[in-house]
Amino acid sequence: MLNDNRVRIIIGHYGSGKTEFSVNYAINLAEKGKKVALADLDVVNPYFRSREKFKLLQSYGIEVESSYVEGSGTDLPSISAGILGPMQNESYDFVMDVGGDSMGARTLGRYHEYLVEGKYDMFCVVNANRPETQTVEGVIHHIQSIERTSRAKVTGLINNTHLLRHTTVEDVLKGQELCRQVSKELNIPIKYVSAIESVAKDLPKDLEGQIMPIKMIMREDWM
Repeated sequence: MLNDNRVRIIIGHYGSGKTEFSVNYAINLAEKGKKVALADLDVVNPYFRSREKFKLLQSYGIEVESSYVEGSGTDLPSISAGILGPMQNESYDFVMDVGGDSMGARTLGRYHEYLVEGKYDMFCVVNANRPETQTVEGVIHHIQSIERTSRAKVTGLINNTHLLRHTTVEDVLKGQELCRQVSKELNIPIKYVSAIESVAKDLPKDLEGQIMPIKMIMREDWM
């Protein structure tokens, strides 16, 4: 993950685990001694937002930017101007958690002028157990609709195929095959294979992409 470009944009359909991955990814960077900022750009879906873990992220020294108005209990359909700081300041490792569909990606489009090709990565989180991304055609349609709206290019895939705490090795391997086919069609690599820690330890070591064990941070134990 240290070899990724400094600005990392994380996209993925609703239920893909995009935010779970983003939060774990940011924490991993912080644990490696990086100066990290995370932007919650999801102004469409009010549930399982990365900004909900503000205090946890702050405890790791991670700066959080979002559309939430502190003390109001509400969000605005816009993002704080503070996002431009870590976007332009090269001392930051910057993670951007973007809305789950092309409508949500419109927020990213406003920063197009700051996203220089070769200076950012945009990773698409794929969950092969979600209806919209169960097929190669579905994943490609999702990627292309995000790219059109955001005017940014996907540079890598993340296999995050899961059934929450009921995830099995077989689920992840099913998703890996789907990602392999999408990778071949679009000529973009599989960058990460993420799974809960109990599953990640049993995955084959020769999978394409870095295996990234993740903690269930966004969902409480009772969920």
